[in-house]
Amino acid sequence: MRVLAIDYGERRRGLAVSDEAGAFAFPAGALERRGLKRDLAALRALARERGVASVVVGLPLHLDGREGPEARAARAFAAAVGEATGLPVETFDERWTTREAERSLQDQGLVGRRGRGRKKVVDEVAATLILRAWLARREALASRAAGAE
Repeated sequence: MRVLAIDYGERRRGLAVSDEAGAFAFPAGALERRGLKRDLAALRALARERGVASVVVGLPLHLDGREGPEARAARAFAAAVGEATGLPVETFDERWTTREAERSLQDQGLVGRRGRGRKKVVDEVAATLILRAWLARREALASRAAGAE
């Protein structure tokens, strides 16, 4: 079962997709925002093309866990994605993913601080980190449930 992760942002949405087994997360580009209707159509097409069975949208919470306007917008977007695709959609705490993505890319020497296309790459990597964390949590929950039986 493939999962699509979306790093919700003001200008673009970073994307990542899992493998069929739902074990690995792979970057899948970034979608420049062109209006909700067009964005949802593009995501619907991507989900169909990649055989996606569910979607995870990053939830940008404040460091103390509170929801601000960005988190409320991400929740509304997640609901719209679910309605547009007919797929189950979850939100997932994405605190630190953008900073972690930037740090990872800089450590690897892949993207400089002012590199061209830097923000697209950062958004894509952030989506991959969101998906990786979500897949790990799902695996841990499944292992815990199996141990309880």
